[in-house]
Amino acid sequence: MSESEREDDTDEIPGRVRRAFRDHGSFEPADEGVWTATTTAFDAEVEAEPASEDGRIRFSVSVRVPRLSAVAVDDVADVVETGWCETFERRVVDVGGVTRGNHEFDPRVELDGDEIVVEFALTDVNERRGVDDAGALVDFVEGTYVQGVIPGYEYTDPVEGLISSARRQGDGGMF
Repeated sequence: MSESEREDDTDEIPGRVRRAFRDHGSFEPADEGVWTATTTAFDAEVEAEPASEDGRIRFSVSVRVPRLSAVAVDDVADVVETGWCETFERRVVDVGGVTRGNHEFDPRVELDGDEIVVEFALTDVNERRGVDDAGALVDFVEGTYVQGVIPGYEYTDPVEGLISSARRQGDGGMF
C-alpha cells in the first residue's frame, strides 16, 4: 500500500498526524501509530490512535524513568527511596498549564521494577497541538525528575548526563 493510500485509510493513523510527528522534530517512528521521543534521556513514546468520528486523535504518552536507587552509585536507604518516589509522583501529576490545549489529565504513575512509568492520555482535533502537547508532557516528566535529583549522591547515566548538561547551561549549580 502506498503512503497516500495509507493516509486515506480510516482504520489507520491519518496522514496529518504522521506529518505532525515528522515535522515536530522530537519524535521518530517506532511502530505503526507509535513514535519514540528523541529529545529526552529517558524511554518515552507516544501512541496515536485513529481519529474518532469527530476527528479527535487520542495520544497516549508513556515515560519510563529510573528509580533513584537504579542510578545512584552508592546505596540509597529505603526511607529515602520511598520518600523520593512519593514526592516525584506528587509533583509529576501536577501537570496543569504545561500543554497548549485545554486538557483534563488523569495521569498514572506506577512502579515497574527499577523504573517508574508515568502515563498521560489526551485527545485533540488539532494534530499539531496534540503532538506539541505530547512532547511537552515528555519534557515535563524529564524536568520534574531532574528537579527531584538529590544532591550528594554520585549518579550513573542517564542522570549523570542530565546533571552535566544542566551544569553546562547554568552556573555550575548545586551538584
